[in-house]
Amino acid sequence: MAQRLALQRLLSLPARGPLASHGRAFGTSAGRRSTFNVQDGSDFQDRVVNSPKPVVVDFHAQWCGPCKILGPRLEKLVAKLEGKVLMAKVDIDDHTDLAIEYEVSAVPTVLAMKNGDVVDKFVGIKDEDQLEAFLKKLIGA
Repeated sequence: MAQRLALQRLLSLPARGPLASHGRAFGTSAGRRSTFNVQDGSDFQDRVVNSPKPVVVDFHAQWCGPCKILGPRLEKLVAKLEGKVLMAKVDIDDHTDLAIEYEVSAVPTVLAMKNGDVVDKFVGIKDEDQLEAFLKKLIGA
């Protein structure tokens, strides 16, 4: 119960930083362009399956507390890699077909994809060190 209250307080804090006054708007830096929201199945095919770069796919939901922690953490680390890897965000409530196709049974679920194939996967929240290791393995660093 105490953890839930602490998490609710954390999630209700006002945004801080350079993009805070812009709401959910994305900047135009290279780091921000490496993360995108999947629009539909054909967008997923074009930008993820057919991508020449490795792609981390974050299956999440708006109602998922751990997703709200993991998503920004993962975005930050992907941005640090300056275009070596892309990040696709898939809302399972909007794209149930993709969640079923990739056997997502819980959120957050993160897939690592290379050349259209799933090469690694994890379910649940991870700390930054674990995420860095996951990304380094994906890009072969």
